[in-house]
Amino acid sequence: MALSNLKTFFKKEKTYLYFALAIITLWVLPYFVLLTHAHMRIQDNLDSNISWYKVLNDSGQLFGSIHANIPQIINGHLSRNAFYSEYYGIIELFRFFPPVIAYGFNEAITRFVAFFGMYLLLKHYVIKNEGQGIIRVAAALTFSLTPFWPSGMLSTLGMPLALWAFLNLRYGIKMWQSWNIITLLPFYSTFMLGFFFFLSAMGVFWLIDVIKTKKAQLRLFFSILYMTLIYLAIEYREVVSLLFSHEKTNRSEFYESKNNLMVTIGLVFKNYFLGHNQDQTFYPFVIFPTALLALILVIFQKRWRQEKLFIGLHLANFLLSVWYSFWWYDAWVPLKQKISILNTFNFSRYHYLRPMIIYILFAVSLQILWQFNKKWRILAVLFALLQVAVLVPSNEQIYYRHSPSFGQFYAVKEFNDIKKFIHKPVQDYRVVSIGLHPAIAQYNGLYTLDTYNNFYPLSYKHEFRKIIAPELAKNQAMREYFDQWGGRCYIFDSELGNNYLFSKNSSKVIKNLDLNIQALKQLGGDYILSSVPIKNANENSLQLQKVFNSKDAYWRIYLYKVI
Repeated sequence: MALSNLKTFFKKEKTYLYFALAIITLWVLPYFVLLTHAHMRIQDNLDSNISWYKVLNDSGQLFGSIHANIPQIINGHLSRNAFYSEYYGIIELFRFFPPVIAYGFNEAITRFVAFFGMYLLLKHYVIKNEGQGIIRVAAALTFSLTPFWPSGMLSTLGMPLALWAFLNLRYGIKMWQSWNIITLLPFYSTFMLGFFFFLSAMGVFWLIDVIKTKKAQLRLFFSILYMTLIYLAIEYREVVSLLFSHEKTNRSEFYESKNNLMVTIGLVFKNYFLGHNQDQTFYPFVIFPTALLALILVIFQKRWRQEKLFIGLHLANFLLSVWYSFWWYDAWVPLKQKISILNTFNFSRYHYLRPMIIYILFAVSLQILWQFNKKWRILAVLFALLQVAVLVPSNEQIYYRHSPSFGQFYAVKEFNDIKKFIHKPVQDYRVVSIGLHPAIAQYNGLYTLDTYNNFYPLSYKHEFRKIIAPELAKNQAMREYFDQWGGRCYIFDSELGNNYLFSKNSSKVIKNLDLNIQALKQLGGDYILSSVPIKNANENSLQLQKVFNSKDAYWRIYLYKVI
């Protein structure tokens, strides 16, 4: 009787689908319930992108020309092209909805599409057996719950749906659905930070297919070209900036290929097991042991030829980590110095393919366990459930519960008090921040001389460096961080280091700040917002105006006037 019930359970695919959709709904629900009390990722999110969307909407330059600038940031030297295209779906969400609601919709859209994309890919091309629905649903669910870079939208989690569509076009089935998918996906994903790598990989797949079949496979070729052209049209701003702008930017001073051979080899395995912070997979805890056990079974049963996909996924997963690591190998430096695009464009990002590959590998590994022995089916289901359990702590409300909430981070009331105190139009003065991200001041409408952006004029970086030169001289790591990258054009202090989260409960004090105040004045600096007191403020020609402390804010803000 028990065995009969177990068989019935394993066959209820629709039940699994409803259960999975309910889990995804619960996963994203807190954003709509907690609103500004919701927690979310800070790095490359609250400290940048979320603020950018508001600045862009407030600037009046959402549909500005390719020559337009954003006046609120770095004295208007920041190009409109440094921000996302107006045709991105996430831009429209933040245009029409309050920020946290827009963020919640982005989470929901991305995770539901990720689920259905992986499910369809597995059902039609990988796990085809009707009796293995639980594997398809479990693998698709775990894939959809993985942490992703929110502003990337479907750049990584949309790849299975795109692959499903391309395979359909390759085999001449589900044509109109597939053409619609490859037409619409570019509006909710990025080319430079995701699908460039997917489409170039699809180009290699097409070439291999042509060689193997001795047929031109024109439909597949033109579908890849079609999707690429849509991306280039949508991202025309970035294409123009990358290919046709003659002004040097901070990206001209990227010198990140500095790892020796031993560090490079270590990075291979670090990336293989831990991944990158923008495409985390939670691979080592359950998926790796499952895939390893399945590999042992394949070796034991001598099924190498029957499991070509399984072996290929293992190899691809590892080789992508090798490619990522060796991109930062110092042997690349002479070539990167000769070919500028190797510095300005990050070709290491083929690792964005890994989440899709790893979760297809997980599904195939579960299938191998399932087929080995009927008793092992329970083990396969257990592994799937364990992976869900492993992913639960990655939910932003859990993982970032000790970090400031959305409302605490941006501290709108506190900054309104600061603006009222200064009592001048925001466009008439400039501020910089110490011990907190400039994005907070930007979100609140203040005009900032400091910023975090992907690219801005190299000449401005050099002018800004004069302000922090005395502090950079004290700390080699910080000096290299700014000089060899410079994306964070911040007021760095050697005593604080790369820490920008000093709460109102912090006892930290800056004892020996050393800034070139004359250089700050020349750029138009009027005020410094600091999350910690500056003991030697007078020596830096700074005068404390007032300390702002709101119960709803994460920060205590010390407002200093440049005198």
